[in-house]
Amino acid sequence: MNINDRNYNTISPSARSLLLMKGMTPIPYARQAAELMAYPEKYIPDYNRTEFGFWARLAHFENRYWSIDQLLTELSAKNILELSSGFSFRGLNAVKEHDVHYIDTDLPDLIATKINFVTTLQQDGSETKGKLETLPLNALDEEQFMNIVSRFSPGEIVIVNEGLLMYLGDEEKEKLLSIIHKVLKKHGGYWITADIYIKNMSDSRNLGFDDKLQQFFAAHHIEENKFESFEAAEALFKKAGFIIDKKAVTDYSKTIALEYLFKNATPEQLELGRKNGKVNATWRLKVAE
Repeated sequence: MNINDRNYNTISPSARSLLLMKGMTPIPYARQAAELMAYPEKYIPDYNRTEFGFWARLAHFENRYWSIDQLLTELSAKNILELSSGFSFRGLNAVKEHDVHYIDTDLPDLIATKINFVTTLQQDGSETKGKLETLPLNALDEEQFMNIVSRFSPGEIVIVNEGLLMYLGDEEKEKLLSIIHKVLKKHGGYWITADIYIKNMSDSRNLGFDDKLQQFFAAHHIEENKFESFEAAEALFKKAGFIIDKKAVTDYSKTIALEYLFKNATPEQLELGRKNGKVNATWRLKVAE
């Protein structure tokens, strides 16, 4: 399939279901946004759920969010571009706390809804120190990508993403890497990606993944799109002209789902998790000299 012919808007429903999960966490604006998503029904998070798979996914997504913050807060760049942000409000939180220009992007269908959310969330009366733009972007559209980058003032750019590469095949990954390399080569800066996912040959049914989730994985070729190994991922980035600047260190101290995970896990599920080992990572990349 030609990368220009693909309908990427089919990915968006996953972002909606993820927001309702994240509403159970202290991730900035997740609870408020989940309440908006659920309206007119009342959003009532269920902490009595017993499915191991649910808590495992939530612990993973919590850690993934914080791992990006870990690598982002060390940088002084004023220009930040987030790709495929879904219903994450990292940008809104960033401009509330720092004098940065943050451009938050995703596919048109999702962004149209997200703009309404951001408008509502901005009405909390708190001061805004930076500038936030919420714009539509297909990250594989180079012309559109460069037009958005041109909105920044001169200076380094930090590109951020979580939840994108596993939707892209090899040709699509190479295209995205090429675009990002051109941007950072010209402007300087970093790319922080939480999408270093390694193929997992274990049976996802043993982890409590329901049929609907497994069908979604199959429809979007999630498992096939993951990397064969961390070494294979590094080799792909190196081939595209990147080097690893720093790797995030797993810190579950902020991850409230972990308590519920251990509470509801069977010994067999915990053992399977140990056998699987580390299956994802967050890296900060920069252009090789």
